[in-house]
Amino acid sequence: MWDPAQYLHFADERSRPFYDLTGRIGAAAPGYVVDLGCGPGQLTAALAVRWPQADVLGTDSSAEMIAAAQQADYGEAARSGRLSFAVGDVNDWQPDRPVDVIVSNAVLQWVPNHMQLLPCWADFLAPAGWLAFQLPGNFDQPNHAVLRELAGSARWQDQLADVELNRQAGDPAQYLDLLAGLGLTVDAWETTYLHVLQGSDPVTDWYKGTGLRPVLAALDTADADEFLAEYSRRVREYYPASRYGTVLPFRRVFVVARRG
Repeated sequence: MWDPAQYLHFADERSRPFYDLTGRIGAAAPGYVVDLGCGPGQLTAALAVRWPQADVLGTDSSAEMIAAAQQADYGEAARSGRLSFAVGDVNDWQPDRPVDVIVSNAVLQWVPNHMQLLPCWADFLAPAGWLAFQLPGNFDQPNHAVLRELAGSARWQDQLADVELNRQAGDPAQYLDLLAGLGLTVDAWETTYLHVLQGSDPVTDWYKGTGLRPVLAALDTADADEFLAEYSRRVREYYPASRYGTVLPFRRVFVVARRG
């Protein structure tokens, strides 16, 4: 279902929240770092560069993403085996030893029960371990509203009845309350980025790499093209092009928590 090349089309914009998130992790010399939902692995490799003494594991449920990560040249860390990648579902992943740093970047919006999953991840932390995650919070924005309306329309509802769309984030305060209640020290915040995108249909191109993936995977080529054409037509009304590009406001929720 996932296309690494399409996902990386907006690599700079997708990478910035990762660095804003991980910049708040205060771990000095962790021994074991895990990136849950690592995608094609380029950001996981950045963790191996930041902490050159750590074993770094990236997991993702997409075999296509893991294949791309394993085939990429991520330098000495990958060649030595210190950086590795494996297919795995965040819902049932368990480490083989306590983890010093767990990172999850733009994954939990795909996990309906992620508020129940987070206490499990907290339990996986070593003493003084860090848990850091971010996820988008744009459920009420036009790009998501159009997707839901179109998928539920008479034209598409039968074909897409079983398709799971992503859920988006809760409020930062919900994550703060949950994790602080477990005894962690929590830093939670939100940021709305104003991405200036280039191209003739950039908002649709953006979502072809993420939120539209389940829909496109459920349709044959002709139907997928028809769906995209109608989605694009509607979305362009809400995100008009300007002389400098198309502005996509994009809210994200961040949480960094430390075990005492």
